[in-house]
Amino acid sequence: MNAMMWIPGDRADFDSWPEGWRWEDLQPYLRRVEEEACSITPLADPNPMSQAFLESVEEAQVVRRGDLRPESLEGAGFVRVTQRRGLRCSAADNYLKPAKRRRNLTVLTDSQATGVVLDGSRATGVRYRRDGREEEAQAAREVILAAGAIGSPQLLMLSGVGPADHLGDRGVQVVHDLSEVGQGLQDHPMAISLFDASGKDSLYAAESPKQLLRLLLRRRGMLTSNIGEAAAFVKTDGGGAAPDLELIFGPVLYVEEGLVPPPAHGFSIASICLQPRSRGSVRLRSADPGEAPDIDPGFLRDRADLEVIRAGVELARKIAAATPLGRWYAGQRAPADALQSDDEIAGWIRANAHTIYHPVATCALGRVVDTDLRVRGLERIRVADASVIPQLVRGHTHAATTMIAERGADLIRGEA
Repeated sequence: MNAMMWIPGDRADFDSWPEGWRWEDLQPYLRRVEEEACSITPLADPNPMSQAFLESVEEAQVVRRGDLRPESLEGAGFVRVTQRRGLRCSAADNYLKPAKRRRNLTVLTDSQATGVVLDGSRATGVRYRRDGREEEAQAAREVILAAGAIGSPQLLMLSGVGPADHLGDRGVQVVHDLSEVGQGLQDHPMAISLFDASGKDSLYAAESPKQLLRLLLRRRGMLTSNIGEAAAFVKTDGGGAAPDLELIFGPVLYVEEGLVPPPAHGFSIASICLQPRSRGSVRLRSADPGEAPDIDPGFLRDRADLEVIRAGVELARKIAAATPLGRWYAGQRAPADALQSDDEIAGWIRANAHTIYHPVATCALGRVVDTDLRVRGLERIRVADASVIPQLVRGHTHAATTMIAERGADLIRGEA
């Protein structure tokens, strides 16, 4: 489940990726995704507060308007979304549903993959647990891991592929010593500034009968919102090659990571460090596939990441106080107005920052998989998901992951 935001990143993001995976290589796949495979559209009914955010960004001279596309990411604008007629249109809608009746597709639900079957260095199938029984699926050609930046390294390590010392400590027999599996975890940390709002334009009113009727009858209204309706990409150092800060605007009080209803009318401005220097890891707690892995995100381990977010919190205050948003602005909830010094804001960030759910790099290109997405040192096994992204994009990982999947499909077919 994501916020439907379609922001592929900056073309400079791919400059450090291995040969064959740079911007000129991936651009055709982005075009294929956007024009043929997925439903990517403008917001059906942007909130007036989101429009005011864009005007306030310009008035505060933070950044000019832009289209948030890879060729010109720096700027502020409404986000494009993965929707069809105002409703969520997911990867399952675009890829799985059209393929459901194919004879060569079997979908097993309520099943958990527990490891890859290896005959020496050769992958021959996948073990999985279903209805309390251990079963096995044989691979006629190869195995594709697509369990994400947490699940894919976990499955490799459970199968004996990973750092030998760590696997031995967890009671897993080492099949292939590959030290980078699960290492180098990257994610976007963010802190969200909250502001009270006057009037009734915020999404606090979204679940009213009126808004439900607008959705059902016209596919418009507050229930078409993706929450994070607008964004601004900013260079905090002034001279970087590409933005290092993203500000996301939501016309609602986004509290407890959206797990509880908003308490009142308001708006939120999230500050995201786009190119974090901090690194974490995914490791096993035990050899039991049913036990969750040990995830160390490493957030804010490098002080530079915190400084980018702190700059964003200061800009959020400046934008909220500008004239266009001033029509609604009714005070700041967080961080409190009393927190003014750099150290006070830094302390608030450390207490309140959390993930935006963009984990990558635990099976990174060039370190764990080669340029054909094959696991290095093994045969007939590839990884095709966000875990292979070697460096976080200055955007949202849904688009980059879909591009990887499209290119991965061509590699499997031998057509890349």
